[in-house]
Amino acid sequence: RDFQQADMDHLSRWKKWKRTSSKSLKKGLSEVKGLSSYLVLWRHDIHSIEEKFGTGIQSYFSFLRFLVLLNFIIFILMFSFITLPIIISKYGIFNSTIVNISPKNTEVNCTIYEPSGNKGLVYFYTYLKDLLSGTGFLEVTSLFYGYYTIDAAWISIMRYNLPLAYLLATFAYLALSLIWLLKRSVEGFKQNLVHDADPFQSYCNKVFAGWDFCITDPNAARLKHRSWQCELQTDLQEEKLKQKIAERTMEEKLRIYSLRIFINIIVLAILSGFFYSIYRVTVFSQENSNVSIRNNTRTDLVNLLVQYLPSIVITLANFIGPLIFSFLIRFEDYTPAFEIKLTLMRCVFLRLANIGVLLFSLWSQISVCGTDKCKPCGYNYKLYPCWESDVGQEMYKLMIFDFIIILAVPLFVDFPRMLLVTHSSCKLVQWFGLQEFGISDNVLEIIYGQTICWIGTFFAPLLPAIATIKYFIIFYIKKISLIHTCKPAARPIRASSSNFFFLVLLIGLILAFIPVGVSIARIPSSKACGPFRNFNTSWGVIPDTILEFPAGLQQVLFGMASEAFAVPFFMIICIVMFYFIALAGAHKRVIEQLREQL
Repeated sequence: RDFQQADMDHLSRWKKWKRTSSKSLKKGLSEVKGLSSYLVLWRHDIHSIEEKFGTGIQSYFSFLRFLVLLNFIIFILMFSFITLPIIISKYGIFNSTIVNISPKNTEVNCTIYEPSGNKGLVYFYTYLKDLLSGTGFLEVTSLFYGYYTIDAAWISIMRYNLPLAYLLATFAYLALSLIWLLKRSVEGFKQNLVHDADPFQSYCNKVFAGWDFCITDPNAARLKHRSWQCELQTDLQEEKLKQKIAERTMEEKLRIYSLRIFINIIVLAILSGFFYSIYRVTVFSQENSNVSIRNNTRTDLVNLLVQYLPSIVITLANFIGPLIFSFLIRFEDYTPAFEIKLTLMRCVFLRLANIGVLLFSLWSQISVCGTDKCKPCGYNYKLYPCWESDVGQEMYKLMIFDFIIILAVPLFVDFPRMLLVTHSSCKLVQWFGLQEFGISDNVLEIIYGQTICWIGTFFAPLLPAIATIKYFIIFYIKKISLIHTCKPAARPIRASSSNFFFLVLLIGLILAFIPVGVSIARIPSSKACGPFRNFNTSWGVIPDTILEFPAGLQQVLFGMASEAFAVPFFMIICIVMFYFIALAGAHKRVIEQLREQL
């Protein structure tokens, strides 16, 4: 510091002021960053969970916080660019008006859409049924696609193209989710490099270089102690299992590999049974619920049960499947970290494939039908006059039913179980013990719900608002359940597994691209509702908008969409990718050399 001060004496006034200002700015930014950390959502709650239950369970709650923020931003995006312009136009704010264009060159039958909105005197249970199923008064609100039957809005002197805004907002929320998830997934690679080091180096890092000497608060010190204790327990447990695996004889290896093959065959058989059940139930539900609504031949309760049948079967499959997988994986003799990953992958495949089977069943009803039914409109307009709203209702029902189950399990299963274990001396009850907080099961619940939200947002633009409220409530439910009704995991779990959560969520997002992409590009849009009723498909608004551009810009854009541009672009991308793969290999070799030197 004395040397720097002496150096300052020889500087000009301008350089002195510049250096002083730079230091003051850095100090100010550092203080602002420190203060902003206190504004982080659930900061204190997550730190207390980490202190009591370790970094593994803390990573689940951090993951939940990430989804709350993501859904809130998606809701702001969809509301600002789709719902808000319509609200402004309908109420004439800023001298705004709505432009409705009648469908062109369309059969009259295709334009008939009569939502089952409630009229006259309505009983309370009817509102409750509508709230659960998304029909009735909810069907005609801004929650669903069918509400946005507007071609443009004039806000003051500006024409707002709603169909284009609707499609671009859809691309924007998917792109935002992808970029944010990739960023969070990449952040974990540095930690993985440290964890992949040899055990001796890992222990040296923890014992000699693990302590943060900036810690002065006793509570923070206690938290750090417990965090390192959990980490060392995990390391010792994994080393013990690795030693056991290394000492296996050839006979034991043959036995365990044969058992794993047999268990995987059982898993495939279970998955096939679930998928076929969902397909049959969805077809039955769609055919019978539509017929019963038109003929009014069933009671409201039976209609609600028929409409919820796919959601009930999917939820049962999601509940039974992980229990079977968790039981089977005990016989496969993997490490705790790999057990979580494999169970997650199996359960993710089950849950996400269930959604895929449901959507495939719906599309088979919407687009694959007799020639007479589909010829005038390109889709089954008799059963699905506004098929986008119907798909949105299915996604809405899945989300609501999933939320009800998440609420019901702690209240009607975990809490009574805790009371029995605490106040009963029965040996059978004590053998069952308290519920263990299963990270993989809880992560799967929210990944499944988030995938539904991504798929459903195109068909129900305000679905992210429901998802935000849902995850906000789930945080407190899970926190209360963890503290009062659960016991710590029998085997410690490494926090770095949380990076794997984002990779699994990325799989859910990629799966969401497929149904949304098919709905936009392949299936004819409804002619009776929605912003795309004047286009053959939702994608049709893009070339239609490009035709309004100057001729030179049109040629550039259409040229970029042609094969002449796509093939060289793909080749350049491949060359760049191979370059980065080679660069990564070179970096890996340097890292190995540095490790040897260390």
